[in-house]
Amino acid sequence: MLNTLQPPKNPAIPELSEAHRFDPSILREYDIRGVVGETITVMDAKAIGLAFGTMVRQLGGTRVCIGRDGRIHSQALYSALAKGLQSTGINVIAIGVGPTPMLYFADRVFESDGAIMVTGSHNPPEYNGFKLVLGHQPFFGEDLQSLGQLAGEGSFVEGDGRRSNVDIAGKYINALDSSSIARPLKVAWDPGNGAAAQITAQLVRRLPGHHIVINEEIDGTFPNHHPDPTVPENLEQLRDVVIREHCAFGIAFDGDGDRIGVIDDEGEILWGDQLLSLIAESVLNANPGATIIADVKASQILFDRITKLGGRAMMCKTGHSLIKSKMNETGAILAGEMSGHMFFADRYFGFDDALYAAVRLLEVVASRTQPLSSYRKALPQVYNTPELRIECPDELKFKALATIEDTVAQSGADAITIDGVRVTTQDGWWLLRASNTQPALVARCESQTFAGLASLKATLIEHLRSAGVTVPDNLKNN
Repeated sequence: MLNTLQPPKNPAIPELSEAHRFDPSILREYDIRGVVGETITVMDAKAIGLAFGTMVRQLGGTRVCIGRDGRIHSQALYSALAKGLQSTGINVIAIGVGPTPMLYFADRVFESDGAIMVTGSHNPPEYNGFKLVLGHQPFFGEDLQSLGQLAGEGSFVEGDGRRSNVDIAGKYINALDSSSIARPLKVAWDPGNGAAAQITAQLVRRLPGHHIVINEEIDGTFPNHHPDPTVPENLEQLRDVVIREHCAFGIAFDGDGDRIGVIDDEGEILWGDQLLSLIAESVLNANPGATIIADVKASQILFDRITKLGGRAMMCKTGHSLIKSKMNETGAILAGEMSGHMFFADRYFGFDDALYAAVRLLEVVASRTQPLSSYRKALPQVYNTPELRIECPDELKFKALATIEDTVAQSGADAITIDGVRVTTQDGWWLLRASNTQPALVARCESQTFAGLASLKATLIEHLRSAGVTVPDNLKNN
């Protein structure tokens, strides 16, 4: 698929002043996302600008920041989005190519009324989409449905907004304050040819120590590997550099720079919940009793460790928008997901920023005398699966999950149902939830023993088969 993708040739931005209907599959829980040319088009981008601009104007706002990633179709979507916003009288602050967190930062710096990032995030290169912010808060769920309804009605306000192209990269890098890194470290970095690539190359020049950056050119075809650090194969190139160059650790980013992956000095993966556990210790030392949030996929070890450290552990639904909202609601100062989204309200703005998380990780590791691998080895030993994606069509996954939830409820099992179903048994726990960004179910299992893990997986496999879901090899073998 990579070699067949071609950028649009001089794309014309369509005229659109009447009702517009989106493919219903693109209005997802956290953001807007689809396959370009199939479910998402340039016309959709302009309609998003018109509808969102109208909503901002109705709330009394006048300014919206926009940014984009490096995918080959992002420029066309970005231009159409800007035109739609301007047509409603919105003044557009366009920051160009960069990571999604840089757009969130610009939204705060310019005190804009909203922000939209054109990005396909960690999806394959044929995908693209939009992440939205309104009033510095995530715009998702019912908000996106309301946007779709407004576009369908075509009730757009009219105006003639201006567009300003602004370079904010320097200010953003300054905000990634590295002044607390106590000693130099040797670190490998892999932004994966994604939107954070050039910012990463600039950032490391300011950091103490020796830093090796690979895949530092933005390339929307992702020629070296897919930009998703939750998939072990995508970290192999980084792992090789860490081992060969004897690095303290390695850091990877996803396609738009809001998720982090970490390889320790021995080449082992430090998963999202393990990373959050490490950083939580530092944060709780400075903020005793603070609330820390993790998503439903996280290990029980993390929740127990937060409690042991004197913090208040809270389990939340998976999803960057949902977690940011829960942080605002509870006053939590740190949160994280298994997927690598890390959120710092401690000394930062509270949004998910993988580059800031990387700087905080350097700070923590530099303050320790032992290597990162020693921390990993000191964690309680459990047997678990990584986050497993089970391909399942959108029209089936929610039905199958509902069937399994009903079966679990009827059995009287000890279950948490805030996001899918997480069942605790004498063997440990297993989780099944529906992905809100891909046609897939997501599963995890964790046990104190290998036999217990096998039992949990067998139970989950039985539930999946009963619901008509094809069981993949990655669940059978992990």
